[in-house]
Amino acid sequence: MSRAFTREEDSENAIAGVGERPVSTHRNLVTERGLAMIEDNLAELRDILGKAERKGDRERIAVVSRDLRYWTARRENAELSVPEPGSIVVRFGMGVTLEGDDGKKVHWRIVGEDEADPSKGSISHVSPMAVALFGKKVGEVVKVNGKEWEIVKLSDKAEN
Repeated sequence: MSRAFTREEDSENAIAGVGERPVSTHRNLVTERGLAMIEDNLAELRDILGKAERKGDRERIAVVSRDLRYWTARRENAELSVPEPGSIVVRFGMGVTLEGDDGKKVHWRIVGEDEADPSKGSISHVSPMAVALFGKKVGEVVKVNGKEWEIVKLSDKAEN
């Protein structure tokens, strides 16, 4: 068997092994920023796909096509959710400032799964912390992973 034939076969196996990106089974709640992020991803991927097709880059086409299928599905089932202004309980899209039993404060914005980035202060609405916080008011305490947190402030405005 020639080396060229082996390389082509390996390349085809690599393309076939791209696999699909798993789509969450949870409701796809999104903030306005999250919906814009999905739209931006779709536009960028369409542009990249066009360039890959012009170059005939089969592996890139396979990867980008997979990502396009993921973001198209996420766009199709996205549910825009905007917090009610002045809400006194924790809801999707809100910012929540918490104080731990050690006096340390943290601030989280509760967002959709695709836009969550804990390093930037946003957590998914399906995370244990968000689930514990939903429906709670300032002054209430939640316990997550064995640690108690008091809700000290709520915000319905985009801060992150």
